[in-house]
Amino acid sequence: MSVAASLLLAVTGCGGEEDKDEVPDDYKVVAGTQLCGGNAISPDAAKALKVITGSSRFEASGEKYTVKQAAADLVDAYPLTTLFEDACRVYTPRDTPDFELRITWDLHDQAPTSTADPDFTVLKMGEETLTAPDKAIITFACQSHKLGNSDGVHIAIAVRRDGMPYPPEGDTEALKDAYATVAHSFALAMAKELGCKNNGGLPAKPVLDPA
Repeated sequence: MSVAASLLLAVTGCGGEEDKDEVPDDYKVVAGTQLCGGNAISPDAAKALKVITGSSRFEASGEKYTVKQAAADLVDAYPLTTLFEDACRVYTPRDTPDFELRITWDLHDQAPTSTADPDFTVLKMGEETLTAPDKAIITFACQSHKLGNSDGVHIAIAVRRDGMPYPPEGDTEALKDAYATVAHSFALAMAKELGCKNNGGLPAKPVLDPA
């Protein structure tokens, strides 16, 4: 079994009978738009996943990896601040080169401050969007009745390559745009699920122009 498949089974606790090749009966391979609950990865983000991973097919997400569940967990955590809470994991299929992406959410009680980190490019989305060839972070404000209608709630969605560190391979600028596109897609889905006013100020389509 591939490392990615092993990790997915460990995280999701998939049961069921396995065949002689140790493939669980409920193992599925799906398109990018079907990941993370089916409403988190837009067609543009699915294309971006191919840029990042080299694959257009992925292991089906575990049942707990949905925008709906991530939003419920965030509401439960409010008003505490958090750090790198799991929202979804993305794995390439078994018998293909292993690639793991981790999507996380965080609650903050203040808007982000500007960064001078040369590894990041700043984009014009939300309160702050930072992107690099192996990660992206998008922060938006969320005023919602689910979060006490407070105007001091700030949510960060991060997409990063997980596992052993590898130098990014491919066109650096294309990778930056791809990570930002995936982060935007999940952030917008989260804002809609939470009922954030004006979708947290996020655009309907990713804006990839540097700030």
